[in-house]
Amino acid sequence: MIQPGRIRTVLFDLDGTLVNTAPDLVNALNAVLEKHQHPTVSLSNVAPYISTGAAGMLGFALGNIPEQYKQQLVTELVDHYHLNIANHSHLFPGMEMVLQELEQHNLKWGVVTNKITRLTQSLLEKLDLHKRAACIISGDTTNYSKPHPAPLLEACRITASSPSHCVYIGDARTDIEAAQRAMMPSLAAAYGFIQADDSPQSWDANAVVDTANQILDWVMQHV
Repeated sequence: MIQPGRIRTVLFDLDGTLVNTAPDLVNALNAVLEKHQHPTVSLSNVAPYISTGAAGMLGFALGNIPEQYKQQLVTELVDHYHLNIANHSHLFPGMEMVLQELEQHNLKWGVVTNKITRLTQSLLEKLDLHKRAACIISGDTTNYSKPHPAPLLEACRITASSPSHCVYIGDARTDIEAAQRAMMPSLAAAYGFIQADDSPQSWDANAVVDTANQILDWVMQHV
């Protein structure tokens, strides 16, 4: 666990932490499954696998399939999702208030995600968040994606913040690992897309939060 300094910048993972993207992602998955005459899946069953990406969601739905076929379906899923990226996606409950409070206290906030740039930018623009964020780091912004620390360190560079004065919030073990490798405090978002056999309490984050309000409470105790 990394001990925090005075927090000046709050960094969010995107899917499952800042924004509930599950409805649109699962709709895209089911559109592709239906097109190829595979059984569709329920949102509640597949949501915990969203953090594994398009390939992971397809793996959950179809099991082991030939790699070439999987890549074809991944491309179709991403394309369908891009066209319907914010039909039903929305900030998690209480998150808008969190962002407003951070802004009112002159605290920077940004996004660090493994989502590719064209999807990240499109989603944040649709939700009118792109101009508010102090930084937007996607999975292809640097040469590495999480759990490598490079994306978080790039966020530090852009926001002129040292890692100890930032906190990263994520809903996957790889998010917390990336923060630890960047020497950055972290919060585990237990309300996010987490598989049943995983436990955020075991990730060694600075704290586990169950709601957006708890993020704000923790930050305000460390400013």
